[in-house]
Amino acid sequence: MITPRTLITSLAATAVIAIGLTGCSGTAASGTTTTDAATATSLSAFGDLPALESAAKAEGNLNVIALPRDWANYGAVLDAFSKKYPEITINEASPDGSSAEEIQAADTLKGQDTAPDVFDLGLAVALSSTDRFAPYKVATWADIPDALKEATGLYTGDYGGYLAVGYDPDAVPAPTQLSDLLGAAYKGKVAINGDPTQAGAAFAAVGMATVQNGGTVDNFQPGIDFFTKLNAAGNFVKIDPTPATIASGETPVVFDWDYLNVGYGKKLAGQRNWKVVVFPGTGYAGYYNQAVNKDAPHPAAARLWQEFLYSDEGQNLWLAGGARPARAEAMTTAGTIDAALLSALPKAPTATVVPSKEQSAAAATLLGSTWAAAVQ
Repeated sequence: MITPRTLITSLAATAVIAIGLTGCSGTAASGTTTTDAATATSLSAFGDLPALESAAKAEGNLNVIALPRDWANYGAVLDAFSKKYPEITINEASPDGSSAEEIQAADTLKGQDTAPDVFDLGLAVALSSTDRFAPYKVATWADIPDALKEATGLYTGDYGGYLAVGYDPDAVPAPTQLSDLLGAAYKGKVAINGDPTQAGAAFAAVGMATVQNGGTVDNFQPGIDFFTKLNAAGNFVKIDPTPATIASGETPVVFDWDYLNVGYGKKLAGQRNWKVVVFPGTGYAGYYNQAVNKDAPHPAAARLWQEFLYSDEGQNLWLAGGARPARAEAMTTAGTIDAALLSALPKAPTATVVPSKEQSAAAATLLGSTWAAAVQ
């Protein structure tokens, strides 16, 4: 059985992978359904995939939020869904929003047809927002490691990676360990992707700093202390990094997921040199989670989106973006994973941690009470 602490090590060995509820009502013939999509907890509630597709096409829309097209290959994912289901219009809202802002939007827009149908969230925000989710288990549920999914299907890990540091070698010396970033050569140059009390990537940056400083995911204080020192040295830049800020030289050093940092380099090829390093020692890994809004204005489309993301096609699209799909181990066994893309992934650290639900919740509480003062 895969546990949160052994999950990524297991995936690394395979990646070198790096990194049933039923519905409430009956169905008619294949391709048609009489079920209430908003209460469907699995594909069986619709009868089969054609029936779910029919219900989603009848709704005609899917509202997504906070999905940057340059994040983990989301542009290709969105386009592939649209190509497969041209009858369903995808409405993309606030592509640069944080996980916390997704939940805020759902609360603000509740009852309106513009409310988000689905969420993509860091674990800390997912854990604090389960009352907004509708349980749903995709058809490939059994392929997803237990450590990556909430038992009833309220949220499910989908894609992930390792926290890394990206840097412009023309602007700073190549860092070989975390403590290098405290040096004078990095003054006014180091950024993280968002606020760790709201954004999963920034939360992970503090987690990585914790384990790199000899701490454990039981207590993020060593990571908070590191960023206090970074800020006191004048090296911490409170700018959310984007390809534009990297190109302009505002954020020449960025803590972010390895797949996003690799993506920055690809996007900026010819404009900026961009290198990515996962520091030796203990690595910090994490997955982003999918969930269905319990008040989704398009509940069938929301569930069809989940089925697509966890299909072989959807999972291989994450892989094409440099992220590690949740079903990687099962797909490798089945021979349905893209072997070329799999072999191209960066080598996984030999020692890796990923926080459990309880550890993430404790870290979120600690950050909520101390982060602002720590870097003021």
